Amino acid sequence: MAITIKKCTPDDVNKLQEISCVTFNETFKEQNSPENMHAYLQKAFNLRKLESELAHPFSQFLFAYVGEEVAGYLKVNTHEAQSEDMGEDSLEIERIYIKSEFQKHGLGKNLLNKAIEIAMEQEKKKIWLGVWEKNENAIAFYKKMGFVQTGSHSFYMGDEEQTDFIMVKTLTGR
Repeated sequence: MAITIKKCTPDDVNKLQEISCVTFNETFKEQNSPENMHAYLQKAFNLRKLESELAHPFSQFLFAYVGEEVAGYLKVNTHEAQSEDMGEDSLEIERIYIKSEFQKHGLGKNLLNKAIEIAMEQEKKKIWLGVWEKNENAIAFYKKMGFVQTGSHSFYMGDEEQTDFIMVKTLTGR
């Protein structure tokens, strides 16, 4: 399977909205109420919000393509764009999602490695992310990739407070 990773531009906002909604819905619809899913999708992935995120100087979005199809995407943040203050030496993976039909084919690993590459280029010492405590597949994947749980924080899905584990990977070889 040929995988290509390309940085998103402001012209990609509609494509970004589509992949964001599809992958988030596929990942979480079974464990959340339709009302909370709808509220979250409307808040997190409306075009104005995505345009603002794409324009932020300390955030990057990247698409993973399989052939001509967007199969997944990655959002990374540094500096004040991070959703938690983890310091100037950190890079956050805020979102990493793969369409269900493309999972288990190495796309997640490719995107994660791209995030690590970006962190190394920017001389970051650690990379971190938040992952829902009930997302066992993702937690297992991150552990396999060298991440360790260091804490937790609240995440709101509509009106429901949920817990995300904070997982950190220390970068070496610099």
